[in-house]
Parts: sequence; structure tokens; C-alpha cells
Amino acid sequence: MTRRQITDDLDALLSVLPKDIESAVRERNNSGDLLEVILDLGRVPTSRLTTEEVVLVDREVSHEDIQYVVERLGDFDEDNRAGIERTLHRISGIRNRRGDVVGLTLRVGRAVYGTIDIIQDLIEEGKSLLLLGRPGVGKTTLLREAARILAENNRVVIVDTSNEIGGDGDVPHPAVGRARRMQVTTPSRQHEVMIEAVENHNPEVIVIDEIGRELEAMAARTIAERGVQLIGTAHGNNLENLMINPTLSDLVGGIESVTLSDEEARRRGTQKTVLERRSPPTFDVLIEIQTRDQLAVHRDVAASVDAMLRGYPLVPEIRSRDEKGEVHVQKTVEPARKPARTTSTTGPRRRELAMPGEEAYARIASEPREVGIAPAAPARNGARMQTVRVYPYGVARNRLVNAAKRLGVPAVPMKEPGEADVLVTLRSYYRKRQRAIVDAEQRGMPVYVLRANTVSQMERFLIGLFDLPGAAEEAGSVEEQMRSTQQAINAVLNGERWVELPPASSYVRRLQHELVQQSKLVSHSYGKEPNRRVRIFRE
Repeated sequence: MTRRQITDDLDALLSVLPKDIESAVRERNNSGDLLEVILDLGRVPTSRLTTEEVVLVDREVSHEDIQYVVERLGDFDEDNRAGIERTLHRISGIRNRRGDVVGLTLRVGRAVYGTIDIIQDLIEEGKSLLLLGRPGVGKTTLLREAARILAENNRVVIVDTSNEIGGDGDVPHPAVGRARRMQVTTPSRQHEVMIEAVENHNPEVIVIDEIGRELEAMAARTIAERGVQLIGTAHGNNLENLMINPTLSDLVGGIESVTLSDEEARRRGTQKTVLERRSPPTFDVLIEIQTRDQLAVHRDVAASVDAMLRGYPLVPEIRSRDEKGEVHVQKTVEPARKPARTTSTTGPRRRELAMPGEEAYARIASEPREVGIAPAAPARNGARMQTVRVYPYGVARNRLVNAAKRLGVPAVPMKEPGEADVLVTLRSYYRKRQRAIVDAEQRGMPVYVLRANTVSQMERFLIGLFDLPGAAEEAGSVEEQMRSTQQAINAVLNGERWVELPPASSYVRRLQHELVQQSKLVSHSYGKEPNRRVRIFRE
């Protein structure tokens, strides 16, 4: 579908600018890419385009320039926003401590018809839908078009806090179609107007922009529970951002800490204290706006939140629009359930992989059989590593996922042992010969035993599993690293201001700190894993 873009009376916005700045904008003839004009006192005026920010005139903005624009606008509300009547342009002010306007952001408002085709099937299903994205990515444009489409067959009420959806003035902009618009006197009353819209005007759909306060999140839940479809927007990059946002997490059900029984913790393969979703989500569908032409769709917010909390996030549906305007949908494919392996008559043998100073983990590898997993492609040769499905029994899934992310390896936690390639557990569970572990050994599944439920232990497990460079050599190179540490200590004692050691594992760094302390010097660790390193210096 070819989009038809309507610029909402750009002349009206440019006419409020000082004449030389207005002429500079027109001379560049890039109105289709123009997003904002920036006027800050004492700085050169600039225009923000879709790809860059350019200087308009080579002079500083004066008080007279700011006042010239302010006098030609409507009144600024409590949220420091003003508009131009019957347009979608938004002008935001920056004030000093005395309340004087010292900066202006003039955002170009556009009504873009046809953009909703990428999610039109979702909004017409009647489910509540939340649009999530960073500022300026096009949330309000989609929201305005959704209101117009839904208003053709439904009673739609827009709660327009900053007049950004329906435009400034008492008459809504034609871009909202037949939808009715309720203005909000102050931003702090947005939640009250949301409830008022439901109680007084019998809507079938409520449209609300920028849900950002706890009271607004509570009002949104009340509306959804009354059977009214809710279409809203919020700032954020993805679902995970929303879950950890204490103000808005209630939109996806809220997160709370729960203590599990021992049996349930073993069954889930987690710690006893876990995070759970507190209640049903306010919104049924969540759409992450990645770019103006690419979206990630979570069709079932409850399932996505639950899966993310348990450490195996669901892959969202990806929707994109190509240069020709055609929409492409990449649907989520559920992984096929792996059939259980046949019981092996050969018993497992245990090989200890000793690490310096501590028993890091032990690998339980079955005898070679015709039916087995394909080994992961080693990272040394630069080839893409093969995904390994891991069943964590008594091991924290979220920590395993974090360890895999830090190492950049494709380890995927599975819900059931029958779906996995390997099983990883703790030494305490292995010694008790838990049923899941015994069954895995009988099926010939490799079993890995960790000493502790920590990220560092899981990293070492994954390093060995994927044969990452630097892991196998670490055990043999500790003595060499300690000799290098002693040489660095001697250099500092002989007058060097400080010496920084090469990156090392947490175990080696601990030994380095101990050796430095014995020499009555000072050491600190710097950097992030896997490049964290020790620096030695005098007090």
C-alpha cells in the first residue's frame, strides 16, 4: 500500500518564526524531512531532520526572537506546551527560574494517512493495545490514525492532554475523523478525564497518548476492566523496560516477589524467591515501535511477561514495511518439541574439569552413541555457533540467560527436559540423585554440575560447553599470570606510578588482589566483563 502523507499546514508553523529563520527553512526545501525547529537563547537556531541537525542562520537567538514567536502562539499550558489553532503542530517551551521562556522546540505535526495498515488487523480485533517507543518515533501519528479508522464503526473518545492528537483549538483536526475529543485542563487531571470519558460519554474505545504517571496507569486498568477497548502509548524501548519501570509496570500486570515451596522451586529450576506477574495486564497486545517502518508485536502480553520472568522470553512477531509500502509479517515460530531420547544401556562416566584452587564444575558426559546431540560449532574458527538447548534444574534461569548474553553464546533455556540437548544442575541436587537428573543420564543426555548458583559459574559452564577460546587455557596459565602480577608489583615498588594487568577471570583477579595486598600495595578492578582487569598502584 502506498502511503499518502499530508503535512499539516507547514506555512502556519513557519509564519510564527522570525523572518530570516523562516527564509532559511524554506530555502533548504526539505519540508518532508523536517521534524523540529530549535530556538535556544544565546545559541544558533537549528532544524532537526530525520537524518541530521543543521544550522539555519549564523547568529545567536535573542530575547526578541523568542518573544516574537511566543506572541504569535496560543497560551502555554502547565506542561509548557502551546499550539496553533486547527493544526497538529506542537510548540514546547523551556523556562528559566523566573518563568520566562528562554527556549522553544517547534515540532512539525503531520497527519499521515495509511500508516495504520501495518497493525490495522490488531486494532480491529477489539483488544486493548499499547504502543511503546522512544520520543519522536511516530507513536502519536499511529494513534491518531487508529482513532480515525476505529471511529468509522465505533464510538471513539480521545483524551487529548496536550492537544497533540486532535490539534490545538476547540475544533478537532480532520485527521481524527469522527472521533470525539476531550481536552484536559492540566496534565495532572488526565486520569480524571479518562474516567469521566467512560462514565459520561458511553465510548466503545478510549484513545490516550503518553501514559506516564501511576494514576494514569490505574485509570487505564479501570477502563479496561469496564469492557472498553483502550488504545494508548507510553515511552520505552521494549517490554523489558516497561516491566522494570515502577510507575508503569502495572500496565503489563505488575511485578512482585513470591516465595515458592522447595518442590515448586525444583520443578521450575529456579531459586525459592522469584518474580511473578501480580495481575492480568491492562493491555492485551503490546507493540514495540523499533523504527517508523518496523514493529515488534507481543500478541499475548501475559504470556510474554510470564516467559520473560522465567528466563525464556518469547520471540515477538516482527512486522515491517518495505520501500514499496508493502507490509511483511514474520510470525513467531514455536520450537518443535524434541522427542525423548531412547534409554542408553551404557552408564555415564564422570570427568572432573578442575579449575585452579576450586572445583568449578564437573561434566557428566555419556558414552558415544549413534543417537546424540551435534556438538556446538567452536568459536575459534569464526563460524556461527550452533544453538544448544539447556534444561536448568535447580539453576536460576535468569542468571543463565545473563551469562549467555555476556558471552554472546546461543544457549536457550528450555521448560522441559525432553526438549533440551543438555541438563545443568547444582552439586547438591546431583548428590541427591533427583529423578530428573537420573532420567537424563538414562537417556544419555549430557549433565553438567555447577558448584554454585552464580553467574560466574554459569559463564564457566558455557565457556566449556561452547569451547570458547581462553577458557581451557586458563587453568594452565594461572601460574604465568601470577608471575606477571609479581613482575608488575616489583615495577611499582621500584618507582612506577601504576601498572595495569591484562584482563583476567574473577578467580584470577581475586588471587592478584591477594598478592598485591601481601606486598602492601593498592589494587582495584576496572572495566566490564570479559575485559575486567586489575590495576596496581601505591597508596
